[in-house]
Amino acid sequence: MADWKRGIRQVLYPAYEARMLRRMPSSLPKHVGVMLDGNRRWARAVGQDTSHGHRAGAANIEPLLGWCDEVGIEVVTLWLLSTDNLNRPAPELEPLLTIIADAVDSLADQRRWRLHPVGALDLLPDDVARRLKAAAEATADVDGMLVNVAVPYGGRREIADAVRSLLHEHAARGTTLEQLAEIIDVEHIADHLYTKGQPDPDLVIRTSGEQRLGGFLLWQSAKSEFYFCEAYWPDFRRVDFLRAIRAYAQRERRYGS
Repeated sequence: MADWKRGIRQVLYPAYEARMLRRMPSSLPKHVGVMLDGNRRWARAVGQDTSHGHRAGAANIEPLLGWCDEVGIEVVTLWLLSTDNLNRPAPELEPLLTIIADAVDSLADQRRWRLHPVGALDLLPDDVARRLKAAAEATADVDGMLVNVAVPYGGRREIADAVRSLLHEHAARGTTLEQLAEIIDVEHIADHLYTKGQPDPDLVIRTSGEQRLGGFLLWQSAKSEFYFCEAYWPDFRRVDFLRAIRAYAQRERRYGS
C-alpha cells in the first residue's frame, strides 16, 4: 500500500471507529467465537516464512481481546489450532506450538482475562499442555472476560469426547445402556462439552475470506450468526471487529421460528 494511502487511513480510521462506538446498538453478543485464519497466506503475501505469519497472528490476539472488553463481550473463544493442524510437518508445527504457548503465557501474565483451554489437550506435547493448564490456574480468580483457548480443537472430537464422558459418568452410577438410551437428550451431551456451563456463541467471526466452519464449535454454533471477513488474521483491525459487531446487531435472530 502506498505511504499516502496508509497515512490517510491512520488519520481517518480512528475518527470512524469512534463514531461506530458511539452508535453501537444495545443488542450485542455475549459470546463471540473467532477463527483466526490466514496467518500462512499473510506471511506469503509479505514475503516472509510461516513462523513470521504465526507470530504476527499471535500479536493480534491481545488487541482483539481489548476490543471485546471495550464493547462488553462476556465470553470469547479463540480457535488457535485445530486437531487437523497437528498433521502439519514438524518444522512448522513445533514452532507454532511454542508461539501459541508463549502467547497464552503473555495473556495470563496480564491477569486481565480468565483463560480456559478447550480442546484435546492429551494430543499436545506434555510441556505445551502443562503451560496451557498453568495459564488457566493462574487466572482462575481473575474477574474479567472468559477467554476459551481452543488448542487443539475439533468439533467432531469435542462431541465424541462429550459422549465418552457421559457414558463414563453413567457407567460409574450403574446406569445400563438401555436406561441411558431412554433418558438421554441434548442437554445431557451439552453438559459434557468443553464449554459446559457457558452461553453458546451468538456470533462467530472467520477471517481470511473463507466461508466455512471447518469444525469450529459445531454443537454450540447451531443458532449462531456468522460474519466472514476478507482480511487475513494478522491484518484484522479494530474497525473490522466493530463492523462484525454492527452487522450482528442489525440481524433479526429468529431461532427457527
